[in-house]
Amino acid sequence: MNIVRKDLDALNATLTFNIVKSDYEEKVNKAIKDYSKKVNMPGFRPGKVPAGLIKKQFGTQLLVDEINKMVSEELYKYIKDNNINILGDPLASENQKDVNFATDEDFEFSFDLGLAPEVEAKVDGKTKIAYYNIKLDDKMVDDQIKSYASRFGKYSPADAVEENDVIKGNVVELESAKKEKEGGVVVEGVILSPKYMKDEKNKKAFIGAKVGDVVKFNPKKAYDNNDVEVASLLKKTKDEVADIKSDFNFTVTEITRYTEAEINQELFDKVLGKDAVKSEADFKEKIKEDIKKTLVDDADYKFAQDARKALIKKNEKVAFPEAFLKRWALTTNKDLTQEKLDADFPAMLDELKWHLVQEKIAKENDIKVEDGDIEEFAKKVAKSQFAQYGMTNVPDEILNGYVADMKKDQKAIQNMVNGVINEKINGIIKNAAKLDEKEISLDDFNKLLQDEK
Repeated sequence: MNIVRKDLDALNATLTFNIVKSDYEEKVNKAIKDYSKKVNMPGFRPGKVPAGLIKKQFGTQLLVDEINKMVSEELYKYIKDNNINILGDPLASENQKDVNFATDEDFEFSFDLGLAPEVEAKVDGKTKIAYYNIKLDDKMVDDQIKSYASRFGKYSPADAVEENDVIKGNVVELESAKKEKEGGVVVEGVILSPKYMKDEKNKKAFIGAKVGDVVKFNPKKAYDNNDVEVASLLKKTKDEVADIKSDFNFTVTEITRYTEAEINQELFDKVLGKDAVKSEADFKEKIKEDIKKTLVDDADYKFAQDARKALIKKNEKVAFPEAFLKRWALTTNKDLTQEKLDADFPAMLDELKWHLVQEKIAKENDIKVEDGDIEEFAKKVAKSQFAQYGMTNVPDEILNGYVADMKKDQKAIQNMVNGVINEKINGIIKNAAKLDEKEISLDDFNKLLQDEK
């Protein structure tokens, strides 16, 4: 097999494969022989079908299969052996000659390649990137403690209704102030909270009520004519409550109140683990440390975004094989329209620039991902996920089990490998660049993130 590379320009090339009979004959004969051993044909015992008959009936298809396999293997082997950095995948050339497998013995196949350009990935003291130091204040600590107190609170029965309580009872539709409506709506086990009522008059009617009391209210007025909320309350459909404007009697059967946890040792243990701290002062200090870590993670996330933008900007004039890339995108994504591609193409080029920069930094710094890196990254992901549910003191055995499950999924492993590489690259950039440090409040930092979306 003869392979010829032709560079059309700095960003486009073709590979042409010239195949003669001696390149594939042995492989095709073996394929025919193997096929004859497993094919079932009337009049022949299994494995005893003559090779000549197989060749006559299936020879062309077996030839196609073997040549396609051979060309594919040699194509990617050539690219790898010659260190050709391509974008996307090779595409059958638009100038491909016609091929007739039934009659031809020699074949020629051409492939178009999009070549990756050289990008600028140098980061040094001249590369200025903003880094936001988010200010930690006492309010953040107090709010976090309040959040924990709320999360680990409890429900308990109450004597009289307050605005935030949950009330359970039975409702009956009224015809007049003292008369129930014949055939009207009657529902047992209705649950509501005055807190969510829009109308103050109806809300106040429930405040102070006790178990056994009957409260008159108007659902439509209470919920500002929101048929969805009224339907949920009365256990009806939206259409069924559309014309209901009546008052109702609500007989209170249960009053439940949610009480925040006290700031004491029991809460310390639930949040941080048993006896991790012994005083409120130490508890606050530990919460402060955790918030600091979170703020650093947030600052690093923003830095990574800004570093990406800075390095993409360094490469804003780098040329790409745009025609090839558009053809490749349309070929590999049948749902992609030309209009959508044209709209998204600038972002696609930015993504390619960043990918090439990352590859270059990783290569120049010999970045490797060890199993320990993956374990550490997986634990961090697991801790973050548990923390969303207020679980900050997850035992190691649970974390290890969670990590073990993650590592059973090849896709999850690849995502973690990519995550480790990204972290290492961002660390290299952070250490090499000149940081333009800015102190900022959390509110202003969040606004900054929001404005960039």
